[in-house]
Amino acid sequence: MKKIFTLVAVASMFTLVACGPSAAEKAAKEKASQDSIAAVESAKAAEEASKAQAMADSTNAFNAAKEAEAKRVADSTEAASKGKKK
Repeated sequence: MKKIFTLVAVASMFTLVACGPSAAEKAAKEKASQDSIAAVESAKAAEEASKAQAMADSTNAFNAAKEAEAKRVADSTEAASKGKKK
């Protein structure tokens, strides 16, 4: 009797282990994996957009400073030339 009980217990354990995850569990795991991949891609796209915006802002600031310097030099030159005419 003890041997039969042990044999049934061992067979039950092998049966449970051999079953593995169901199709629904596999599908749920696959969906979760796809969701996490989509979240990572979304975060990466947002980071790239942020970097592009920062670069555009930096370029615009540089160009504005360059124009302001050119205007300052032109105004200074004009003021100097007016002072010499007197």
